[in-house]
Amino acid sequence: MPETANAVRSVVTWFEIPVTDLERARRFYSTIFETEIPVYDFGGPMAVFPCEQPGVSGCLVAGRSHPSPHGTLVYLNAAGRLDRTLELVEAAGGKIDSPKTKVSDDIGEVAHIIDSEGNRVGLHATP
Repeated sequence: MPETANAVRSVVTWFEIPVTDLERARRFYSTIFETEIPVYDFGGPMAVFPCEQPGVSGCLVAGRSHPSPHGTLVYLNAAGRLDRTLELVEAAGGKIDSPKTKVSDDIGEVAHIIDSEGNRVGLHATP
């Protein structure tokens, strides 16, 4: 394994769980985890799971994908190498689904790929 792979804190940086009814899903997860899951607007409402930093969190989001056993979108950590990672996707048998996009100065940049198996995966790079 390349030496740089050991430098990241966690390979997973964010996840999204697709839902049909955001409020119903927020209540469900708030109930089962016995914690409040607040809703924020990041270009549309998302109910964000709380976490201590540094840590991995994610959200519930309606309208981007359809809920299914195969619907969770996982973001993998590409900090410091998002451009390089995207350069390697097609040669490795995948496709770029959406190009690098800046989310915000605090959150960083994201891109989406289709892996060699047909899975949609997010890549995230912190600022």
